[in-house]
Amino acid sequence: MKKLLVVLTSLVGVLMVAPAAFAQGADAAAGGGGKGLTALAVAIGMGAAAFGCGLGQGRIASAACEGMARNPGAAGPIRAAMILGLVFVETLVLFTLAMMYLKS
Repeated sequence: MKKLLVVLTSLVGVLMVAPAAFAQGADAAAGGGGKGLTALAVAIGMGAAAFGCGLGQGRIASAACEGMARNPGAAGPIRAAMILGLVFVETLVLFTLAMMYLKS
């Protein structure tokens, strides 16, 4: 529980710093300092999105495997629902990647 609290506190800290990197004007970007912070924010944001996606996909696959083991006759519909859930989770990460690309 303590590790989760540390991770969440760190994530909130990073999320509070990221808007400052994107809020810099043209003067700060001309000095060269703005691009480095933007790249750092993009890297941290994409890492957080990939981390969340990995956790979500693992839980989806685990629940689907458990459901198929408990009821082998329903393996087809469970598999279809699992694939649909995986598509939705992966789509969120792809949208995050696209937004990060557009912001940088």
